[in-house]
Amino acid sequence: MSLEPFALVLSLLQQTCVYLVVAWLLSRTPLVLPVMHVTVRWPHKLACYAIFSAFCVMGTYFGLQIDDSIANTRAIGAVLGGLFGGPSVGVAVGLTGGAHRYSLGGMSALACAISTVAEGLIGGLVHRHMVRRGRIEALFNPVRVGVVTLVAEVVQMAIILAVARPFPAAVHLVEVVAVPMIVANALGAALFMRILLDRRALIEQQAGAFSTKALKIAARADGLLRGGFDRDSSMRVARILYEETGVGAVAITDREKLLAFIGIGDDHHTPGTPISSAQTLEAIAANRVIYADGNEVSYRCSISPSCRLGAVLVIPLVGEDDRVIGTIKLYEPKTKIFSTINRALGEGIARLLSGQILAGRYERQKALLARSEIKLLHAQVNPHFLFNALNTISAVIRRDPERARRLLRNLSTFFRKNLKRPSETASLADEVEHVNAYLQIEQARFADRLSVAIDVPEELRAARLPAFSLQPLVENAIKHGTSQLLDAGRVRIAARREGDDLLLSVEDNAGLYDPARTGGDGLGMAIVDGRVRNRCGAPYGLTVACERDAHTRVTLRLPLDLPETDLPATTEAAAP
Repeated sequence: MSLEPFALVLSLLQQTCVYLVVAWLLSRTPLVLPVMHVTVRWPHKLACYAIFSAFCVMGTYFGLQIDDSIANTRAIGAVLGGLFGGPSVGVAVGLTGGAHRYSLGGMSALACAISTVAEGLIGGLVHRHMVRRGRIEALFNPVRVGVVTLVAEVVQMAIILAVARPFPAAVHLVEVVAVPMIVANALGAALFMRILLDRRALIEQQAGAFSTKALKIAARADGLLRGGFDRDSSMRVARILYEETGVGAVAITDREKLLAFIGIGDDHHTPGTPISSAQTLEAIAANRVIYADGNEVSYRCSISPSCRLGAVLVIPLVGEDDRVIGTIKLYEPKTKIFSTINRALGEGIARLLSGQILAGRYERQKALLARSEIKLLHAQVNPHFLFNALNTISAVIRRDPERARRLLRNLSTFFRKNLKRPSETASLADEVEHVNAYLQIEQARFADRLSVAIDVPEELRAARLPAFSLQPLVENAIKHGTSQLLDAGRVRIAARREGDDLLLSVEDNAGLYDPARTGGDGLGMAIVDGRVRNRCGAPYGLTVACERDAHTRVTLRLPLDLPETDLPATTEAAAP
């Protein structure tokens, strides 16, 4: 190689270094994100076209004047545009770069314009070939990119020889620029790809670190705030955040006071004290994240001038209707800068914990609603049933004292089970015992006008169902069915298994069911149906079949494996 081509190689490599510095700076901006992966969507193809067209034109500007032509690195933009965006993007980039080169004139202007389009097309054809073979990641191999660019530059030299005139001048130009341009463009394209790969690896590494931390914190903090947003639960969450994020300190507040603090400054940041930080008060009032880095936005501890904390990130905890219910505060000492991961992580964890607090409040409200529904059932049955039972026992006690004592025991059993349930569920055996106590009193009341049959297989008696589900159905059958008959009434209670489901049926021989009936008459059945459906899903609940003046059959479908409720058990007695 003569001195002149060697000097030209060095000059082009120097120009390529400037080109690559611009590429490195661009890779640190969001503009280059669409070309971090093989481009398939049209918005990304447009971004790919814009970026590599700019580099294609830049390659011409950075070129070196050789007689009436330009030794350049234009091929880097054209080939990479095709490799990332496919044939359409490659040709579009080539047309843009080629048109720009043609506008500058010179002996090789037309040849260079044609060759730039050809280089973009070559990159695009390689893209299509690799994508069809499922070897997308191979497109990012810097060595392969360098080889493709080398081939594209060889094609360019051939086009110059074929198109540029006079031919002797074209031959001389190729002799001078061929080796320098092939080396500079192939090496530059490979290094350009290396820059993009390094940037992509850094982004993926940061994303991986973020995901790992987020998952670990989520796993450790899962459910801690469901039981209540108080000092104990807040301190446990604060400790987890402190250990996992590695920040200087972590604090959690409600709207008025500090609930938890751990880390630097815990000697004067005392839980239970009112909020005094201006940043915290602003975050609560405006419902927005406040970041005071101690530099652009000043930060100073509101409690102690000697506090070593120098920066704070305050993230609101949001409850119902986007109302702020508290904050999470991450601190760093004056000697340390907040990492981007910890800033983003803090906001993500705040959303997670806000969801936990909301879920906990929802569950407590759901528990209160469930208890209210049961109490409503109790209130519905107790007054008139107690009145009727006492009248019945009063009438029986004169004729048959022994039977009156049995009825009192039944009444005691009924109210004991009615008022004191150890949990939200009961076994079928318990429900049957409860109903049987009720029926003994009703049979005494109606004498020979009411007969009862209970058909519950022994193997099903251990099945679980929502407490107080069977009695309202039986009471409905008597109150709105058999009690309206002049003839004898019959009530049959049966249980059977159907696949993985338990079917309970209560049938009377009146056939007086009226679906249009409203008010308290149908309230008990509606509550039972709603409780089962809410807990077990749409396939379960009550169905009613009625043949007028013949029979009414109410069937309750439940899963044999009743899902555990998330509601806390209640042990207090329900008010009658």
